[in-house]
Amino acid sequence: MPAEPAQITVTSPLLPDLEELHTLLQDIWQRKWLTNNGHYHRELEKALAEYLGVPYISVFTNGTLPLLTALQALNLRQGEVITTPFSFVATTHSLWWNGLTPVFADVDPVTGNLDPAAVEAAVTERTVAIMPVHVYGTPCDTAALQAIADRHGLKVIYDAAHAFGVQVNGKSVLTAGDMSTLSFHATKVYNTVEGGALVCQSAEMKEHIDHLRNFGFTGEVEVAEPGINSKMDEIRSAYGLLTLRKVDEAIAARQQVAQAYRATLADVPGIRCLQDIPGVRHNYSYFPIFIDAAKYGRTRDELFALLKEHGILARRYFYPVIPAFAAYRDTAPAKAARIPVARALADSVLCLPMHHALSQGDTARVLDVVCH
Repeated sequence: MPAEPAQITVTSPLLPDLEELHTLLQDIWQRKWLTNNGHYHRELEKALAEYLGVPYISVFTNGTLPLLTALQALNLRQGEVITTPFSFVATTHSLWWNGLTPVFADVDPVTGNLDPAAVEAAVTERTVAIMPVHVYGTPCDTAALQAIADRHGLKVIYDAAHAFGVQVNGKSVLTAGDMSTLSFHATKVYNTVEGGALVCQSAEMKEHIDHLRNFGFTGEVEVAEPGINSKMDEIRSAYGLLTLRKVDEAIAARQQVAQAYRATLADVPGIRCLQDIPGVRHNYSYFPIFIDAAKYGRTRDELFALLKEHGILARRYFYPVIPAFAAYRDTAPAKAARIPVARALADSVLCLPMHHALSQGDTARVLDVVCH
């Protein structure tokens, strides 16, 4: 066993300039307004809408609450929602918390995104919506999914937790569907330490969302509907304004890491990497590899353990598929789900360390373990 090296981790926050942060904190204190639609909360929403190229955005205290709120705002409270088994559990949890039944459709073998043909086959008279995920920030086939939704009168809510800044032919992927949600957790390309956002298409819907995230208050003494408390405070809003200035630099650095990984792994038998898609502005939020053990000579779990022995933290992300978790294992749609592609991806995926602060030496050390 090697000596304990400095550990390379998958994530680390995009730190703002501490002097600037201190100045903003002083200003927050002088304003005496710490939360509830304060100055920096409003400024962050304006800045994010401009940067992302979206019409309306509402920021939240984490990335799960926008999923819950999107379903409430669209009045989706019963029926089936077709979604992906290859995601983080928050995607499906949001359906359960709203009384909706998840129906798992299989995914595309290359991207890991929902397969439109599988979605079409899963539609029933009880289907009310589709909830796809832009897996690893790779855009879904939004045109095909929207065509299915239009044919059957369904809503489309995108879990875009990984897709901050992603564009297709110069247009934000966040404008697809009825709504898109984002996560600003510290593990993401852009973060507010903890936070999230909900993108919608009209001023009326944004007003509705903003009421829902503040207990349903529409005035000082008027509650129009049962809402929830999911407002972002002023401190994290200010932090988010500062990190937004550095996000392009971070994405460019991540791209260099991705290019270094791909250049070396291209000739390694049994390892497949995701490739950039023409016309897409990627954000390099993760770097998954998919391992064919027969060709590579090790299983995914053997490589995972080997990297850990060398002080390198990789992640089996997403593993297992969501229907394999005890929470969903016994539900009828999970039992009936035929998702061989999703299961194969989950059993072979390993996300290598990916961060804007990784040095050439860091990436070389990861690759040395993977390639030997």
